[in-house]
Amino acid sequence: MGPFSHGGWNYDSGKHFHNDIYFGDSIATFYQRNIEQPFFHHYLKENSKTAAKLPEAYMFDTGKKAWERFDNWPPKPIQKQSFYLAANGKLESKANPNTYSEYTSDPGKPVLSSENYKDMNGFTPRNYMSEDQRFAAYRPDVLTFTTDILDSDLTLAGEITAKLKILSSSTDADFIVKLIDIYPADEKANPDKPGVVYANYHQMVRSEIMPARFRNSFEKPEALTPNKETEVDVKLQDVLHTFKKGHKVQIQVQSTWFPLMAINPQKFIENPYLATKADYTKAEIKISGESQIEFGIIK
Repeated sequence: MGPFSHGGWNYDSGKHFHNDIYFGDSIATFYQRNIEQPFFHHYLKENSKTAAKLPEAYMFDTGKKAWERFDNWPPKPIQKQSFYLAANGKLESKANPNTYSEYTSDPGKPVLSSENYKDMNGFTPRNYMSEDQRFAAYRPDVLTFTTDILDSDLTLAGEITAKLKILSSSTDADFIVKLIDIYPADEKANPDKPGVVYANYHQMVRSEIMPARFRNSFEKPEALTPNKETEVDVKLQDVLHTFKKGHKVQIQVQSTWFPLMAINPQKFIENPYLATKADYTKAEIKISGESQIEFGIIK
């Protein structure tokens, strides 16, 4: 798993960027020479009945910006850890029962998935996956939860799951969770990216959406009971990312992500794609302080 957008492993541009983020030199060449070529050489020209001499997982740490080999994935040993979404806007080590963070989700004024309109309207949007999220962080309909400045490196490895406890005034809602790496205030500029302010850059590391209607089953959608606390799990996929000393970890939670994802009318309809304009409704949403982001760390 490398820092590539679609097809990026097939060609090398020397200095490897994804959007604004520099990941190193000749990343695709490394992949081709050390992973792809040995794999095909072994199975096509040697003995296809034995395993190729490759690790179970060859992962690129997108924070350290270096390839890592793992005999097991998720790695062993791995330590499970959680951050809780505190009502004071912090990521904390303990749950905060009977406290809530709130926002109003208005489908008529959706949170944008990107500031790069040209990329989002293209054939395959790519840049949003590591885009600076400051444009969303200051919206009233986006909740942010942030650690203090890290005093040591923190390496997340394996699956990430946001375990939300929510209340909504509506009968349906989407939940988007984003994992973000906030750079230090004194982060230096990159001469290859003039005009990009890396100081306090909010790099998106992982993001995913979960419609509440599918919280228990993808086959049998269920409406929300208005203002009743409900659990919604959002799986953010695997990761290998080191949040470096001096950086901060942030979680953003929102309910619209346009135009990447269709806008949920927030009224439960068996087929939301048949919703009429009258079906689209605002939702008052609360996130409990018992909500958590669960992940594995390696040292």
